[in-house]
Amino acid sequence: MHKTIQLAIASAVVLNVTAAGALLGADIEGAVVIKRKLSKRRVTAAASAYERGVSVELGVAPETDFLAFERARVAIYLEGEFETRPATALLEQKDRQFAADTLVVPVGSTVSFPNRDPIFHNVFSLSKPKTFDLGNYPQGHTRTVNFPKPGIVFVNCHLHPNMTAAIVVAPNQWCTKADAAGRFTLADVPPGSYTIVAWHRAAGFFRQTVKVFKDHASPVEFMIPLDAGGDQKAVAER
Repeated sequence: MHKTIQLAIASAVVLNVTAAGALLGADIEGAVVIKRKLSKRRVTAAASAYERGVSVELGVAPETDFLAFERARVAIYLEGEFETRPATALLEQKDRQFAADTLVVPVGSTVSFPNRDPIFHNVFSLSKPKTFDLGNYPQGHTRTVNFPKPGIVFVNCHLHPNMTAAIVVAPNQWCTKADAAGRFTLADVPPGSYTIVAWHRAAGFFRQTVKVFKDHASPVEFMIPLDAGGDQKAVAER
C-alpha cells in the first residue's frame, strides 16, 4: 500500500512537471525597418522666457544616426490581457528634458519621476489612461505614479514646454522597445496565435499576427511607415 502511494505521488510529480513544461514558450524575435526620418524637429523657447533662478542648459543629444534614433522610439507589445508582471521604472528629468522620450512598462507598473536638475519641475499628464499632476518639486525629490490601465500616456512639464515623453502601458508583460538597430525580442511567449503591435509616436500603430510554437515563433518585421501596397494593418492614432 505504501509503495502504491509513493508511485502515485511520483506520477503526479511527473505530470505536473510535464504540464509546466508544456506552458513554456518561445521567443518572438523581429525587426523594425525605418528608411526615413519621421519625427519633427522640436522647437524650444529660450530658457529665459519661462525659467527663473538657476540657469540649466538644455541637454543636447550627440550627433547620431537619425534612423537609429527613430527605431529606438518604437514600442513593441502583444495585444490581450495575459499574465502580467508589473515593474518599477524611472523617467528622470535632467538638463530640462526627460531622460527617455519613450518608456514601455506592463500594466500595473509604477514609474518614478526623479528631478535631477537644480530647478523645479512639474510633471503632468492629461491622457485618458492616466491623468495626474505631480506639482512642483525640487532637485533630489521624486514622485511616483501607478498605471493600472493600458494605453499611451503623454507626459509633459508645466514649467518647461519643451519637455515631453510617452509612457506606453502595455496590457501584459510581453512588451519592450526596439534597439537602435531595430531588433527586439519578447521572451518565453506561450504557444498560440497573437496580435503583435508596434507603436511609433509620429507614425502610429502597426499590427501583425504572429504564431508561437513550442520551440520557435514566426519571424516578425515591421516596415514603418508602410510602403505602397504594404499588407500590415496600420492605425495612425496619436
